[in-house]
Amino acid sequence: MLSTRALPQGWRLRAHGILLALALAVMASIAARYLGALRSGNSPLFLSPVFCAVILGMAWRNGVGVNARTDQGVQWITQTLLRVGIALVGLRLTLHGLTTLGVLAVPVVTGCILIALTASQIVGRWLKIAAPLRSLIAVGTAVCGCTAVVAVAPAVRAKPEETGLALTCVVLFGSLGMLVYPWLAHELLGADGQAAGIFLGTAIHDTSQVIGASLIYSQQFASPETVATAGFTKLLRNLSLLVLVPLLAGMCRERTEHSGKSGGSSHWRTALPGFLIAFLLFALARSIGDALFLGSPVADVWQGTIAFGLAASELFLVCGMAAVGLSVSLKHVRDLGWRAPLAAFLVALSVALVSLALTAGMVAWS
Repeated sequence: MLSTRALPQGWRLRAHGILLALALAVMASIAARYLGALRSGNSPLFLSPVFCAVILGMAWRNGVGVNARTDQGVQWITQTLLRVGIALVGLRLTLHGLTTLGVLAVPVVTGCILIALTASQIVGRWLKIAAPLRSLIAVGTAVCGCTAVVAVAPAVRAKPEETGLALTCVVLFGSLGMLVYPWLAHELLGADGQAAGIFLGTAIHDTSQVIGASLIYSQQFASPETVATAGFTKLLRNLSLLVLVPLLAGMCRERTEHSGKSGGSSHWRTALPGFLIAFLLFALARSIGDALFLGSPVADVWQGTIAFGLAASELFLVCGMAAVGLSVSLKHVRDLGWRAPLAAFLVALSVALVSLALTAGMVAWS
């Protein structure tokens, strides 16, 4: 009988959540393989393991339920294992690929950030939403989801309830986009995996959601380049926080100078999380390794190492997406009220439409 007593205390506390997420990930992989076996010709029966993992996680959380014994393990997977999987995605890219991709992605990222900042102000004022919450919705939608909300909240002096509200909206609409946008991208952008990656990398909120959506697209439509493209595009969005955090802090300081209160601290150090730095380092390692080892006697060993890293990345991501599903509570969504979710939805829709238009235009231009 399986027992966790022999584990160190920290791992004992995490074990139930980790085992639950692993079990759901295995079930998702089996379900995807079973549906694939049923597929005939171009039948749409196949669903990616990541998509199945998210759905199973959400169904478990809102049907069976989770408790304090599972929360710590689920959090460890989303905060550690999932981020390792995202970092390993960098092995799919080379420095040459980053340069070529940057020319296409930077204009789309810039346009999406500008429309999010503008739309959040217009919609927020229309719905009578406080200025700090408007800023959190904008950066959470257009920049980097939960990371942006946490980084900007002190700078704009947001109340704890405003930060929580913005985080919930990011999780809600980012998760919805993760499940819907891969099919939308394929329908509207054709079979262009790079264009799909740019769209998914700009239209979806949090890094984990972006990678999840791109992996769904990759598995569903046999387009391995989409994951790395979306990951790099998301990295460009994160970098914009280095400008936006001090900018929004300055705007907030101007609004509140007359009150005599000190402004919030700018958490600019969270703008580029460690796992995204690791993403770049893995891309650098891939470029250097390809230059040194391909065509040499150890080429097979090098390619085997890359294949192992990519397989580990996909395994961690499927498990991580099951944990993401376990984190989505529909009860919390019902308690939000309607103004903030409506504003977040309209801003997210604006960003998605602009992303589609700009991505299609850049691809046509190139």
